[in-house]
Amino acid sequence: MSRIVLAMSGGVDSSVAAALLCQEGHEVIGVFMRHGEDSPVATQCKTGKTENENQLKNASTLPVLNHNPSHKQGCCTAADAEDARRVADRLDIPFYALNLDREFSAIVDYFIEEYTVGRTPNPCVMCNNWIKFGKLFDYADSVDAEFVATGHYAQLMPDESNQLALLRGNDSQKDQSYVLFGISRNLLQRMMLPVGKYTKPEIRSRAKEMGILVAEKKDSQEICFVPSGKHDQFIRARRTDLKTAGEVVTTQGEVVGEHAGIEGFTVGQRKGLGIALGQPRYVVRIDADTQRVVLGTKEELARTQLTASQTNWLIDPPEKPLRCEVQIRYNSASVPAVVSVQEGQRLSIEFDDPCYGVAPGQAVVCYEGHRVLGGGWIDS
Repeated sequence: MSRIVLAMSGGVDSSVAAALLCQEGHEVIGVFMRHGEDSPVATQCKTGKTENENQLKNASTLPVLNHNPSHKQGCCTAADAEDARRVADRLDIPFYALNLDREFSAIVDYFIEEYTVGRTPNPCVMCNNWIKFGKLFDYADSVDAEFVATGHYAQLMPDESNQLALLRGNDSQKDQSYVLFGISRNLLQRMMLPVGKYTKPEIRSRAKEMGILVAEKKDSQEICFVPSGKHDQFIRARRTDLKTAGEVVTTQGEVVGEHAGIEGFTVGQRKGLGIALGQPRYVVRIDADTQRVVLGTKEELARTQLTASQTNWLIDPPEKPLRCEVQIRYNSASVPAVVSVQEGQRLSIEFDDPCYGVAPGQAVVCYEGHRVLGGGWIDS
């Protein structure tokens, strides 16, 4: 059997992943990734095998692998770390906290910068690229682990040439293959995704059968470092010198209102515009140079093509136009299109039918059936 480093968030998915890997006889090392966002309960995070809450008072502090004694921690919160530790204790596997506050600050900086230039970032994809399947592999190498595993709803299966392919998870409502498109192709051979073949109800049922305490724990619904969901407030609190307020205009140039900052908007947005025009209007463009938010009809939101850059392929890059399906947001359906590879790691994509809500800054991911082919970051 293999030595495996497993990212444990304290949720039901990674907890069941740990149990499944242990049942298969693997040597599992649980790792909780601390990212340094302030948490008022961070110092409550403990480790050590305990049977009840009273014993937690005498337990030692959660070990931090880089020996940085920081008590800052966000979501995953200290409470999540404690949940993960309890699962690790029950399974009798080692459990550590990997302090990634410096690395995670780059994710936050990226998030803020993208919004302030009129783009819509996807920090979850970046976190997977830079941290979960970046630094976590570095740690795995340092402890001679053959594999890195997570609780993502996606699958790895050999293709016709016996190379591992990344596929959608069996649960179409929870599929997370979109956020994994940026993983280096050479790392697929060292990845494990134990829960991808199950549905969410099946995972919760398994957790109950195994006596895992987080069986009914709710899934995180927001960006981990913006649990309120109010990303514009988060950005302004950290960039007090920010001056991105401006006009709200129609596609004809008519000024219909003012806004507090372009960081509060994304292309395709309809709610929360603060403007009543008598009929539905959508954000069709964000002009960072003039700080204008442009509203239009759904027809004006429609796009027949897009361009993307910073591509990553999990197959050999296609040398000629490729017919496939593309997905432009995590929670959107994939649509048929033709993808052409351009010079400089760029993509040109033409949709079969008009597509709505194409937002610069988001990822576009290419699929052939359930297989992830690759993708890039939308420019226009």
